[in-house]
Amino acid sequence: MQSQPPVAVLGGGSFGTVIANLMAEKGLEVRLWMRNEVSVAEINRHHRNERYLPGRDLAPSLVATTDLQQALNGVQAVFIAIPSSAFRQVLRQAAAWLTPEQLLVSTTKGIESGTFCLMSQIISQECPQARMGVLSGPNLAKEIMQHQLTATVIASSDAELRDQVQALLHTSCFRVYASTDTYGVELGGTLKNIYAIAAGLSAALGMGENTKSMLMTRSLAEMSRFAVSLGANPLTFLGLAGVGDLIVTCMSPLSRNYRVGHALGEGKTLDEAVAALGEVAEGVNTLRLVKEKAESLGIYMPLVAGLYEVVFNNAPVKEVARGMMLNAQSSDVEFVLPRQEP
Repeated sequence: MQSQPPVAVLGGGSFGTVIANLMAEKGLEVRLWMRNEVSVAEINRHHRNERYLPGRDLAPSLVATTDLQQALNGVQAVFIAIPSSAFRQVLRQAAAWLTPEQLLVSTTKGIESGTFCLMSQIISQECPQARMGVLSGPNLAKEIMQHQLTATVIASSDAELRDQVQALLHTSCFRVYASTDTYGVELGGTLKNIYAIAAGLSAALGMGENTKSMLMTRSLAEMSRFAVSLGANPLTFLGLAGVGDLIVTCMSPLSRNYRVGHALGEGKTLDEAVAALGEVAEGVNTLRLVKEKAESLGIYMPLVAGLYEVVFNNAPVKEVARGMMLNAQSSDVEFVLPRQEP
């Protein structure tokens, strides 16, 4: 492993740090780019990122830097773990030092405001010659850091890229599956953030197991309906990047979006819920954007519409839920029976 070219990770949040550390633990030379000089010094001197991974030791070989050129020079692959709001800006800065041979892999599960671009689309626009892929799945950063058994999906039309990313990330605790449905895998990871908010909200309100089960399965139907309308493969949503990621974010208090929903269910305002989190919860922005997109395309998404009213318009949860229960009943499994639109 020592003779391999170095790898760069852009973004020192929880997932960026964990992915960088995972590869560093394998003996790879990994450069973690961050904007925060204090955090860079903490990682390089004490091998800790206390803000995002408190109490967890990082591999001594992991090197952090604020110098983007230094991070990217001569690396074989670049994993981009930047929030969607800053993704394009950072990529534009990085473009001057990227080469067509390098692999660009997005790990960001979000949508850009104003354009409705997924991160893979931003990469294609800003770096049209790039070899590009996306990484998504049921991947709670803190559990990966604890070496809990975890699997993810690398999606790309580039077979060699898929193989290289599998080799870079695979460990005895972290398994990497492959897919060619880049759009579907990315949409699965993005859309589930919306429903994680709904799951946290329902948990805080003490809703039962029947309700949780209904919420998750109808969420899967709704997100797959939306994604397929935009060109994704419906079978993708039966895998890790679809139902797998949906389950973990709707059931775990470790999920940032779940925690935002839970705080809302406890009576906090949206601003209070996001501030208490201290990290980016992509689901809040995604909810707003997907609601607008669904309406413009005429896609039936009652959960998104109802959650939007609760989150942004302070609508009473019980009234919204009652209204959804009165909606026209349709087929159980998407794509099996023709949909009778209300």
